[in-house]
Amino acid sequence: MSVTAIANVAFLGLGTMGGSMAANLAKNGLTVTAWNRTPHRPGVEAAARAGATIASSIAEAVKNADVVFTCVSDVPDVEAVVLGAGGVAEFAQPGAIVVDTSTIGSQGAKQIGTTLEAKGFRFLDAPISGGDVGAKNGTLTIMVGGGKVDFDRCLPLFEAMGKNIRLCGPMGSGQAVKACNQVLCAANLIGICEAMQLAQQQNIDPHLIVEVCGTGAAGSWALSNLGEKIIDSDFAPGFAIKHILKDLRLVCETMPEPDNNLPGTTLADRLFKLAAELDGGAGGECGTQAMIRAYNDRRSTNNE
Repeated sequence: MSVTAIANVAFLGLGTMGGSMAANLAKNGLTVTAWNRTPHRPGVEAAARAGATIASSIAEAVKNADVVFTCVSDVPDVEAVVLGAGGVAEFAQPGAIVVDTSTIGSQGAKQIGTTLEAKGFRFLDAPISGGDVGAKNGTLTIMVGGGKVDFDRCLPLFEAMGKNIRLCGPMGSGQAVKACNQVLCAANLIGICEAMQLAQQQNIDPHLIVEVCGTGAAGSWALSNLGEKIIDSDFAPGFAIKHILKDLRLVCETMPEPDNNLPGTTLADRLFKLAAELDGGAGGECGTQAMIRAYNDRRSTNNE
């Protein structure tokens, strides 16, 4: 099925990721009507430049949509946009497919999806990975949970936004895989930060860690894309610390004490929280590469 087989798409949430995703859908020939809670943001402008129509309300955005994408922050945000007053369930066409690309955990996805299906809608949970770079370049990894028929219908749309797309299982399975993905991302950043610290201690140019180690068994997306930012103290958010902290909270809710045997995740959570507390509590707005600030702050404190 080509993208043109689906007449209308709504995209709700035009932040760092959503704005580029909506833009890529529009660039691939879709009729996209998009909405963002806060107007005049860079993501809104990016979607509009690509040809998306910017709606003033959710009702306007979804009224003719065959597929409705949501890309917001946390479970309450998805519930408000999809199930709340003035939301998708109130104004979308019966039988429309709602595709949530937020990270909300498998339990949250199942609850929202089950409620939507009881109201006559279809649902896919489809969390994403690849950062702002992947969203802009249309190379995201998209992890999907739900029925195969709905997945196949939406596959051309996923292919407009991503490169690695996988149906992971029934409803909630995309979120389950995304939780594992976030554990890997968080633990990987610990290794990158500590490698940079070790290089500095040995008077080694930290660029070598990216250029040499990145070509061997230690190579990773994070090292290639965030390593240079750590070296340059570029902490602009591609994916903010406040968001990874939310994701790690969902991981811990999925695997609570006493069954939580994830010491690396616990350490990453603590380091991200230390970085988030910097700048008078504004550190959470920095990108995840700002974990290095927790190490630097500890070192500065120890040297006083």
